[in-house]
Amino acid sequence: MNTDVPQQNAPLEASAASQEVLSFLANRRSTLVKLMQAPGPDAQQLDMILRVAARVPDHRKLTPWRFLLFQDQARADFGVHLAEKFSEDCPNADTERVQFERDRFLRAPLVIGIVSSPKACPRGTPKWEQELSAGAVCMNMLLGARASGFAAQWLTEWYAFDPRIETVLGLGESERMAGFLYIGSCDAPLSERPRPDLSDLVAPWLYEKT
Repeated sequence: MNTDVPQQNAPLEASAASQEVLSFLANRRSTLVKLMQAPGPDAQQLDMILRVAARVPDHRKLTPWRFLLFQDQARADFGVHLAEKFSEDCPNADTERVQFERDRFLRAPLVIGIVSSPKACPRGTPKWEQELSAGAVCMNMLLGARASGFAAQWLTEWYAFDPRIETVLGLGESERMAGFLYIGSCDAPLSERPRPDLSDLVAPWLYEKT
């Protein structure tokens, strides 16, 4: 795999026509985490996926996001917290359901948490704009994982919005989870799902005099 990345101030093309890239994007779809298995990315592949994820629009270069990696035993360790918090909310849940919560992060060999971490900006970069940058990171990470030969799914399940889990994750006051990227391998064939009809979504703007 070519892992060359440009250095600061290296010349870059303003545009680069590529039917291969267009086809890759036009055929992209997420893989359900229940279909994933080992192996996940090795260290070199993970480094490239994270580099690709970080190449997003970021007004004023604030880097309003960061990553949390869940690999190996850390996945099971985090699952202990998930099961504990779930049991607090659902004390009558059966053993099987509690075990499912405990095993959530074991569904894929790698889980990456993307933290939206907006920065105070003296020049007034809006928080919303910074949060959109974190969303772009998630999308780039999906693409980087797929281009590296892996299956991936971007999920925000209950624990992404639970204040107790935010504390476990070490989130700051202004931070929140943009999502969790599950990454692994998948041998199962996928099928195309319904897509939006662009005719319902695209319209020319017309100036109307008042």
